[in-house]
Amino acid sequence: MRERLVRRYSTCFKRRVISELESGRFESILAARQHYGIGGSGTVRKWLKRYGKNHLQAKVVRVETPDEANQIRELKAKIQELERALGRTQAEKILEEQYLKFACRELGRDVETFKKNAAGTRSTTPSRKRR
Repeated sequence: MRERLVRRYSTCFKRRVISELESGRFESILAARQHYGIGGSGTVRKWLKRYGKNHLQAKVVRVETPDEANQIRELKAKIQELERALGRTQAEKILEEQYLKFACRELGRDVETFKKNAAGTRSTTPSRKRR
């Protein structure tokens, strides 16, 4: 059985390879790898990500139709509108809780007791006298 050779490259060496790539000394990552005998197709790419200025990295470009762009814009606007509405609702809830506390304090009642009593007397329809 053959022993596997594992190479560890110093940070200084990695930075030199990336610097030479970025300066244009090598036409490609493959050329730099071949020149220095670097194995592994992703090795130099990882170094570029970590030590490079990222201008040699592939960029992701999203191509979309005008309808898709409009739809995204409209959805973002709808999200902002809903977030504002949620914020207003939360502020109103906090304000109502404070009003309830103030009213209970003025009446000399405990808020929790008031809530329990009010929950028992709630009705969704007006009460009518039965004959």
